[in-house]
Amino acid sequence: MDDEKLLKRVAAGDAEAFRQLYHNTDRTVYSFILSILKNPQDAEEVMQETYLKIWTSAASYQSQGKPLAWIFTIARNLCYMRFRDQKRQADIGLDDLNGEETGEVCLPLENMTDAIVLKSALEILKEDERQIVLLHASAGLKHREIAADLQMPLATVLSKYNRAIKKLKQYLREE
Repeated sequence: MDDEKLLKRVAAGDAEAFRQLYHNTDRTVYSFILSILKNPQDAEEVMQETYLKIWTSAASYQSQGKPLAWIFTIARNLCYMRFRDQKRQADIGLDDLNGEETGEVCLPLENMTDAIVLKSALEILKEDERQIVLLHASAGLKHREIAADLQMPLATVLSKYNRAIKKLKQYLREE
């Protein structure tokens, strides 16, 4: 059953249709959210919020194209809300270290360093390149699936992916 019919059934409160819609779209939606937030934990939370919003707002869906575009719009708006909330709470918890130096590796700090390197590497990419790389690398989607989801020709997805990988390799060599 296609996603549009599933959304109509979800609007009527059909939990099985919601489960099927989730199953059809979860990897793509998660990768899309991750491409924006660049943090797996935040992406998981926003994904939960996205599907909760889909469940509560399915009745407001207007058939104007692909349901996935409507879902992406919800996800993108929730991501931007997350950015605004984080901006308000913009203290990086360096005070949490309490001035203690134990000489041991601080895993949260090490993970933060890795995340910063990954984030800065991904920031050199254009938005569409970043989405394609993350959909392929983190969600494991095939290039033809990405092309269908993003409504791009397969050749465009392949060239953008290859260009992005070259940029990332070059950037990481310079680091």
